[in-house]
Amino acid sequence: MAFILLGFIGGKMIKESFSKNDKESNVHTFRFINMLLLAVATSIDALAVGVTLAFFNINIFNSIAMIGFITFFISIVGVKVGNLFGAKFKSKAELLGGTVLIILGIKVLIEHLFLNNG
Repeated sequence: MAFILLGFIGGKMIKESFSKNDKESNVHTFRFINMLLLAVATSIDALAVGVTLAFFNINIFNSIAMIGFITFFISIVGVKVGNLFGAKFKSKAELLGGTVLIILGIKVLIEHLFLNNG
């Protein structure tokens, strides 16, 4: 499922990187369906991590705090770097982002099909 969602969103980003005009590239819209697809893909990843943590004898509150802090920090850095990179390279940044999403989707697919020993 994650492979399909990431592939769809990545393909859409690549398609849009080739079809945008310069004046359209400054318009950033967050459509509900795009946000919903990203939320579902993220939730699937979070579910896998949550189930995995349940099998280990660890302090869940320490894990939550660490995961939350690291995610918050990386998100802030990603938004700042994304704004700088996106403003400078515009459609090339969207092409790169779409390509990265597709590669991540393929990685997830390979892990679940070939590297899952359970």
